Amino acid sequence: MARLAQTAGLTDIQTEILSTVRDFVDKEIIPVATELEHRDEYPQQIVDGLKELGLFGLMIPEEYGGLGESLLTYALCVEEIARGWMSVSGIINTHFIVAYMLKQHGTQEQKDHFLPHMAAGDIRGAFSMSEPALGSDVSAITSKAVKDGEEYVLNGQKMWLTNGGTSSLVAVLVRSDEGHPEGTAPHKSMTTFLVEKEPGFGEVRPGLTIPGKIDKMGYKGVDTTELIMDGLRVPADRVLGGVTGRGFYQMMDGVEVGRVNVAARGCGVAQRAFELGVRYAQQRHTFGKQIAQHQAIQFKLAEMATKVEAAHAMMVNAARKKDSGQRNDLEAGMAKYLASEYCKEVVEDAFRIHGGYGFSKEYEIERLYREAPMLLIGEGTAEIQKMIIGRRLLEEYRFQG
Repeated sequence: MARLAQTAGLTDIQTEILSTVRDFVDKEIIPVATELEHRDEYPQQIVDGLKELGLFGLMIPEEYGGLGESLLTYALCVEEIARGWMSVSGIINTHFIVAYMLKQHGTQEQKDHFLPHMAAGDIRGAFSMSEPALGSDVSAITSKAVKDGEEYVLNGQKMWLTNGGTSSLVAVLVRSDEGHPEGTAPHKSMTTFLVEKEPGFGEVRPGLTIPGKIDKMGYKGVDTTELIMDGLRVPADRVLGGVTGRGFYQMMDGVEVGRVNVAARGCGVAQRAFELGVRYAQQRHTFGKQIAQHQAIQFKLAEMATKVEAAHAMMVNAARKKDSGQRNDLEAGMAKYLASEYCKEVVEDAFRIHGGYGFSKEYEIERLYREAPMLLIGEGTAEIQKMIIGRRLLEEYRFQG
């Protein structure tokens, strides 16, 4: 029987990359993931292995030392990594959103300065939109930048930074009213700043503090933090693209890539949950036969496999649309929404198949059961995705009567 979630039309290079990543996941991630996750330990050895494989430069152009691969290749690699441990895929996701934003919107000096080091994995990226009081309402950002000579002074508090501690470059979205008269729409008076810092916690540069890790239900290992700016001075040449007022659009472009990534993570976690469920169903016996021979379990397995296939197909479609240079917010929103919802359902069905043992920390499905909910909110909640999808459908199917 062929494995689920196969992708047609891949090149030999893509197939070779995916095979290498899958081998790495099977040998280096799956055997240690649950133990590291229970200790909430940063997977330094795994990250070093990804760096050695060149994955931190996967989508960065060859002229900057990267592999120059497509979003599809990246998404399929994320799918494989999340199948091993979702937290590891989070470590590279925010890195690639920042690299993508630099590639698409950065000045030539910014690209030359950052991208080669990011491709090598020597500079690790994080990005920051959310704040403690705003959630999905990006227009309500209160963090602010004020021009002072050749610098900007940033003040405010940001929230939910993946890689907040381990990163050395953070793309931060703040208000910048300079040059934008009163009454300007909020999304037209936002700017993305490229903030360099030392990895670690505490005051990582003058005016910038990264408190300790936020303790989470799941998604452990990777550091999730706040970011506090108090008189942080940033040179004007660290405005992404060199022009203020474009930050919202730059971030939304990056988030489209992030939504494909979250969809890929959902696909990977769902695949692993299916693998665990179908294996356990053939090991566990009740009433004199494998539970896999009971019709009720077969129905679950059939539904789980169908959801894995459907989510994978939508994720691949969204990635290919972005790679073609077309707008893909509709496809990315659909893929993220479906993959995260189906992931939750497949994981829960695998959990049910395990019965009481699914509640034990000795079984891998317990970890997946705590990880899946994060995908329901990461890169925008289901409700946000539905808003995006609904608005785009009305654009495409506008009634002309």
